[in-house]
Amino acid sequence: MFEGLTEKLERAINFFGKKGRLTPKDVKQGLEEIRKALLEADVNYKVVREFIKMVEEEATGERVLKSFTPREQILKIVYEKLIEILGKHEPLKLSRSPSPIILLGLQGSGKTTTAVKLAYLLRKKGKNPLLVPADVKRPAAFEQLRDLAARYDFPVYDKRLPDAVKLSKLALSMAVLKRYDVVIFDTAGRLHIDEEMIEEARKIRDTVNYDELLLVVDAMTGQDAVNVAREFQEKVGITGVILTKLDGDARGGAALSVRRITGKPIKYIGVGEKVEDLEEFHPERLASRILGMGDLATLREKAKEAIEAEHARRFQEKMLRAELTLEDFLEHIKQIKRMGPIEELIKLLPGGKEFARYADEKMLKKTEAIINSMTPEERRNPKIIDGSRKRRIARGSGTTVQDVNQLLREYELVVKLMKEMKKGKFPLRFPI
Repeated sequence: MFEGLTEKLERAINFFGKKGRLTPKDVKQGLEEIRKALLEADVNYKVVREFIKMVEEEATGERVLKSFTPREQILKIVYEKLIEILGKHEPLKLSRSPSPIILLGLQGSGKTTTAVKLAYLLRKKGKNPLLVPADVKRPAAFEQLRDLAARYDFPVYDKRLPDAVKLSKLALSMAVLKRYDVVIFDTAGRLHIDEEMIEEARKIRDTVNYDELLLVVDAMTGQDAVNVAREFQEKVGITGVILTKLDGDARGGAALSVRRITGKPIKYIGVGEKVEDLEEFHPERLASRILGMGDLATLREKAKEAIEAEHARRFQEKMLRAELTLEDFLEHIKQIKRMGPIEELIKLLPGGKEFARYADEKMLKKTEAIINSMTPEERRNPKIIDGSRKRRIARGSGTTVQDVNQLLREYELVVKLMKEMKKGKFPLRFPI
């Protein structure tokens, strides 16, 4: 995500690391590089001009902190102004039950997939959503939503009508009767904006008395995404935006432009293909990612969801008592894998992109396979693992005796560290 923009901004900001103090001339020279980086990232030129002006005024003003180095000053200012450009975090507004949410967007933006992702996210928060296939024109649109929703056991309004407005009205009535508390309307998309689509969207908007009217746009289309958002805002009147495919967008232009151009908040961002890969938008987190500063808040949330609190407590207590076994290791590996690909998790750490190339998913799988090939007794007491047992474990896990030896050496090192911790010589605390 934003690899190209992050790299260019880092180079531009590092320019200030060579300066002893900030002068107006240095600020202008350094900001020219930042301006180029933003334009190359397909950020709207008006937004770039406004952003550079904001940073320059702050960098040459009286509020500059003398205790910071020039690079630290610029980094701090750029971070704060990025947040200002991205706008505030605005949660979904669900004012009644059922709460209608209308999804708009062009064909190919990921609207149908996003409808299911949003239902998944809302169900985790205790909601009971109903999905409505309100695209009655596109062939197989109904089947696409129905089949995708069925994978996660979401109810879909299954009455098929040629009139999307009438269908939406009947679906909302059924939601009231069956006590669904959120209704998500997946409306028609087109390859481009046309008057027929806009008129239908207006009629559905007026019929269901929506709580949220969200536009789904493909972040990888850059300025086109911003132009689409502006046109929908002018012609239909959206309440917010969902940016999809941010995991494949190395530039970041849409993310940095859409709020400033439309005046409407980004509500969610799509960061992957899995159903759980829809995140609430937090500007400070996105600004951190753009500047290569990681995203510890999102990492903590992923850990909290994936690693059960009771398991985390037991794991930490065993470490502090120096009683951790290979069985505990195996269970913890399984919990960590639920958080997502290791490479992506490392990128959420400050400076994580520097270490991402060392993240080895295969190594994690190899460790899991080796421990799985051990007997319960061997996992609890690895000291009994002699040469013949090592050969058996290696054969069973599809690895080598050297791999088994390496794992056992690493385990012994952890046990040694735990004993030091127990004695108070190495007082660590683990958040996960």
